[in-house]
Amino acid sequence: MKTRLWSAALATVLVPLMAMAQADKKTERAWKSKCASCHGADGKGQTDQGKKMKVHDYTKADWQKSRKDDDLKKAITDGVSREQDGVKQEMPAFKDSVPPEDVDNLVKYVRSFGTQKKAKKAKK
Repeated sequence: MKTRLWSAALATVLVPLMAMAQADKKTERAWKSKCASCHGADGKGQTDQGKKMKVHDYTKADWQKSRKDDDLKKAITDGVSREQDGVKQEMPAFKDSVPPEDVDNLVKYVRSFGTQKKAKKAKK
């Protein structure tokens, strides 16, 4: 009887954790396949294409504070086409290839770049 209770309790805790880990891996794969070529694996935008388009560094606190989640969702779903400081910045729309729940996860992923920098400073 106790074994069944422990098994049930353990399953209750582990199943959501496994689902979160899988979602995180899925989001990471989406980032790498759709975003990292310009924004970089680390979100700093220091790729050849990112430098060419003067992509923002997502690890900077001022950038993180200046953007709302809805702004990020709009950029992911509708794309970006603008000229800034004489440089054309373009990003394709992903509304037809990225489901809404994955867009939300990508926004969280972008937000995580800002918290990673804070975590590194705290360790020093």
